[in-house]
Amino acid sequence: MMLRKSIKRFYKKAEAVRDDAAQGWRIHLDDRAVKTPGKAEFVLPVERLAHEIATEWDAQGEKVVPATMPIMQLAATAIDRVRPHRDAVIAELTGFGRSDLLCYRASFPDDLVLRQAEAWQPLLDWAQDDLRVALSVTEGVMPISQNDEALINIQDTIKTLDDYYLTALHTLTTVSGSVIIGLATLRGRISAEQAFEYSQLDEIYAIEQWGADAEAVVRRDRHRAELLAAGRYLDLLP
Repeated sequence: MMLRKSIKRFYKKAEAVRDDAAQGWRIHLDDRAVKTPGKAEFVLPVERLAHEIATEWDAQGEKVVPATMPIMQLAATAIDRVRPHRDAVIAELTGFGRSDLLCYRASFPDDLVLRQAEAWQPLLDWAQDDLRVALSVTEGVMPISQNDEALINIQDTIKTLDDYYLTALHTLTTVSGSVIIGLATLRGRISAEQAFEYSQLDEIYAIEQWGADAEAVVRRDRHRAELLAAGRYLDLLP
């Protein structure tokens, strides 16, 4: 069984079931095993992750809405999209080091400059100390070149991740605009909530000055939900 779109609920109970032959856990809807949207076998590496996903299925009402199952979506993405395209995903995430959000600072006003320095610089310092990733910082939006060694070290760090962690990092990085924020969240240096706050620092400042429009609020809420889901997903991994 697999799902891409909302359908009428057809099962009574969802449960996590150990599959010794597959060396993992499956999700059963009554007596039917869930598959990924790409029709792959949906075998999970850890019991608590399987139980969380089973809970998402159980929480569905008259209709099953995949968008309300973020942990299921992340785990399925790891199998369907990340696993067969690992090299491309690693290259994409490494590329964020060339234009990382944390490296592009405002030159004015002074209070925004200070906020960015206080929030972002400790993360860059952490990356240099713990990951041997030293990224250059500039003012404005004109692209700057980053040291090849720093990018290689980002790539080497990312390569050590399995498909499930790589999926989490992809969400954290692409939503925040910063591979350093992504790695800091992955390593427990900051929380997913902090990842959202740091990634939205400029937008938060703008809202304080001029207010928020409805479209911006919707976008911010979506980004926060995606980052918090990635944080929850990380908590469930081995």
